[in-house]
Amino acid sequence: LHEGAGAADLRTTVKSKLFRTMHSTYEAFANQTPEQRSGALRLRKLSWKTVALWSAVLAAVLCVGTVAMGGVQRVGSPATGFSPSVKGFRMAGVNPSSSLRNTQVNAKTLHFNHNDYQALRQMLAGVEKLATVVGVTLGPKGRNVVLESGYGTPTIVNDGVTIAKQVDLEDPLENMGCKLVREASTRTNDLAGDGTTTAIILSHAMISEGMKVVASGVNPVQIVRGMERTGRELVAYLKELSNDVSDEQIGEVATISAGGNTEIGDMIAGAYKEVGRSGVITLEEGKSTENNLRVIEGMQFDRGYISPYFVTDTERMSCTYQNARLLLIDKKVTNARELIGILEETVKGGWPLLIIAEDIDQEVLSTLVLNKLRGGLKVCAIKAPGFGDRKSSYLEDIAILTGGQVIKDEVGLTLDKATVDVLGKTATIDVAKEVTTVVGDGTTTEEVNARIKQIQKLIDDEKAKGTGASTYELDKLQERIARLAGGVAVVEVGATTETELKEKKLKVEDALCATKSAVEEGIVAGGGTTLLKLAKKIEEIRSTLENSEQQMGADIIERALKWPLRLIASNAGETGDVVINKVLEGQDGDKDFGWNAGANEYGNMLEMGVIDPTKVIRSVIENGVSVAKVFLTSDAVVAEKPEDKEDDMGMPPMGY
Repeated sequence: LHEGAGAADLRTTVKSKLFRTMHSTYEAFANQTPEQRSGALRLRKLSWKTVALWSAVLAAVLCVGTVAMGGVQRVGSPATGFSPSVKGFRMAGVNPSSSLRNTQVNAKTLHFNHNDYQALRQMLAGVEKLATVVGVTLGPKGRNVVLESGYGTPTIVNDGVTIAKQVDLEDPLENMGCKLVREASTRTNDLAGDGTTTAIILSHAMISEGMKVVASGVNPVQIVRGMERTGRELVAYLKELSNDVSDEQIGEVATISAGGNTEIGDMIAGAYKEVGRSGVITLEEGKSTENNLRVIEGMQFDRGYISPYFVTDTERMSCTYQNARLLLIDKKVTNARELIGILEETVKGGWPLLIIAEDIDQEVLSTLVLNKLRGGLKVCAIKAPGFGDRKSSYLEDIAILTGGQVIKDEVGLTLDKATVDVLGKTATIDVAKEVTTVVGDGTTTEEVNARIKQIQKLIDDEKAKGTGASTYELDKLQERIARLAGGVAVVEVGATTETELKEKKLKVEDALCATKSAVEEGIVAGGGTTLLKLAKKIEEIRSTLENSEQQMGADIIERALKWPLRLIASNAGETGDVVINKVLEGQDGDKDFGWNAGANEYGNMLEMGVIDPTKVIRSVIENGVSVAKVFLTSDAVVAEKPEDKEDDMGMPPMGY
């Protein structure tokens, strides 16, 4: 037998069977008489000899059979196609090192730029492939890209970052270049929510133009320093060009970001008109084929009644009360006796009572339901929204809106000693299965405004962290402000098919993010016009740089800033260089002069409603320079070695 796990298993099996046989033989032997034992001993001597003889014969047969079937397979030798069925034997066609190889660290391959910058050229090829597939969506006449899904129908999208996330190339170096540029798109999406396609195109342009210079032997370190200084100067100049967005221009920003869809632009403009610029606009999938805008009055949060026995309207399955009182408890209620004082006061006053607590014990809940069904108490109970520290903050917001006080141990206020003074006052409460809406009575306006300023200070502190700011935390803080101000608009997107719904939802999401960016930092002329204007500014920046190599970095950015407009014109069926020359000539008399690709007209872009958020352009430039800087200063690449696609099982063809 060959040594290894198979032989060990076989030896263990044989030993266990022999021990079981010997044990059963001993028990039978112990129960026999002396006469029977003497006769059995002679027979067992013969049996042991027989067992030894047949064991030797079996071992010989197995060894001969192994040799006849092709011999023991050595590690690393080619498979012969035989697939054994005997567990533990390493025969022809079995690669015993396959499981070990799967646990080992994959080998790495090293690539250098010694041979005509071959490593960077392969990475650049991946960048070009990504830019090509994403670039077809740029501009008002850009087309869509179909993405295969692992299940269900394919997805048809016009969003740059969504497409970029689905691109994975087979060549390791090309895929690394693709991932680098994808980072610029993802970062732009996180900061501004729009401009992801432009970020990829501009990053590709800077890398491509930079490779032409670096390949000629110029020091890349000085080049990227010139690019960094130029980028900072352009961002500072961009702030000077920025204009505050008006209410009429909000819809225009949304329309441009949605690919010229005026219906989406008008709907978002209407949402901002309803809730104001400090309000919150959320996106949901509609239940019909039409788009719909729904405005929520009051404070709404995702918590419903704990028991359906609290329902007052059986048709809507909701609990609705007028002039109700609120009892806010920042802990779990475990004893019904603690509520007796508050419940008696509410019954005397004839007020409905809404209890919002961290949780309510089953015994307490049963007491509330029983009194509600008997008609002696108008009450409803829900769990507090949020978790952890955010839960406590939400309860404080509700208390300030309603003029109540939160009962919690930290302030020395206990439930059994609470009076009606801690109860909040509302005009209306509406509690559904999963959503609760609370409308204040309007007597706490000053307190609410002070609370909004306090939350706004938290937002400013979070933004001061720069790149370390949490987008999720900022959204939650902004949502709290909107709830206090009573302004939440819900855009419901409708479509006929699931594929259309996904594509439409991405467009609305981009339009919402672009509009928020425009409200934050203002707007500039769109359609690539501002990028050309920045390119003209580089002539002044060049003279401030230290040496000719840094000036080459400025020239790289100047040429790259023309690429987006060239691609917009190409997607619209026009010659890019001709359009660029006309726009540059027109900007001598009108700084906002540009080309409207949707209408194929030249003129003032702001007057024609072709607008880009300043934040989007800033993010595109900063992230493009950052990715190009890393790319151009790379001199060696360490990539994983592709695995050999071999069939370890050695299965023969099935003959189909």
